[in-house]
Amino acid sequence: MSISSRLKRLRSIELESEKLRKQLGCSRAGEVVFQATRSMWSDEDIIVEADGFGGATLLVVEGNYPISYSIKRQRRFTREDEACEAAEAMAR
Repeated sequence: MSISSRLKRLRSIELESEKLRKQLGCSRAGEVVFQATRSMWSDEDIIVEADGFGGATLLVVEGNYPISYSIKRQRRFTREDEACEAAEAMAR
């Protein structure tokens, strides 16, 4: 299979996956679906990153996300909305 035919197939697969994600209400892998500071005086941010399959990871980071940061805590969720709810509760 030539490179051009493989790229064409890749585009087709990508378009189909985007359609499915839209139908399912899922975000793309690595997409930030929530971001907030932990508190007014904190150097910590709360981030929720989608996994592309309906789940997400909640991160508590310190530093300049997404450039230079350290992960202080992380928690995996099977649903994006659950991760966002947990993140909102932490941000209050």
